[in-house]
Amino acid sequence: MQYQVLIVDDETELAKMTAEYLTMFDVTAACVYSVAECFDFFKKNTAELVLLDINLGDGSGFQVCKKLREEYDLPILFISARQSDDDVLAALTLGGDDYIKKPYSMSVLLAKVKVNLKRASALREALSKTKGSGESSQTAEQGMVSLTLDPATMSAVRNGEQIPLKAKEFALLNCLYEHRGTIVKKEQLFDEVWGDTFYTDGTLNVHIRKLREKLEDDPNEPKLIKTVWGTGYILETGV
Repeated sequence: MQYQVLIVDDETELAKMTAEYLTMFDVTAACVYSVAECFDFFKKNTAELVLLDINLGDGSGFQVCKKLREEYDLPILFISARQSDDDVLAALTLGGDDYIKKPYSMSVLLAKVKVNLKRASALREALSKTKGSGESSQTAEQGMVSLTLDPATMSAVRNGEQIPLKAKEFALLNCLYEHRGTIVKKEQLFDEVWGDTFYTDGTLNVHIRKLREKLEDDPNEPKLIKTVWGTGYILETGV
């Protein structure tokens, strides 16, 4: 079966309550309560987004996120009672798109889910149109560095080397590219890439770091994606 949301949480009653709430607002949702059930679910069903707890009876949500990222490109929103910054950074580094701390507001959770579903759907549609029309890739010359964005394969090509990107990484780089040579404020990135302003600086910083690790010669001394402290980021065009 096809669902919009899969909830993976060993707090059975909370998971069921969350699924019922989402369904009330026309978001189809299913629940599983363990790592094994999550992997079994995807053998017979599909989901467009996953709400994922960290502490599961037979394993860790970190383990689930890592495995899902190897096979699927879909939004993963962590939902956890664990409050430490280390947990948040670990979740985002492993590929999570957001980290929602329990107890959470059902209305805020619904808003985050709808925004992520909408963004994922828009990206799939855009990629489908691009593949169908055979549009050429976009290229920005970075001095001696040629940086190409290819929407058809959702990848970047740096000096001839193809670099695959995750959906959020591509969306973030594309936003910086469209405004290359100018400062893009954090609020604008949250709005254009994530679709709202619920996200934290930590979410943005992790994704920027991932892009730098893939695109920069030295991620600690970036020459392409530069930080404008207290404001945002800029994709340099004259390096």
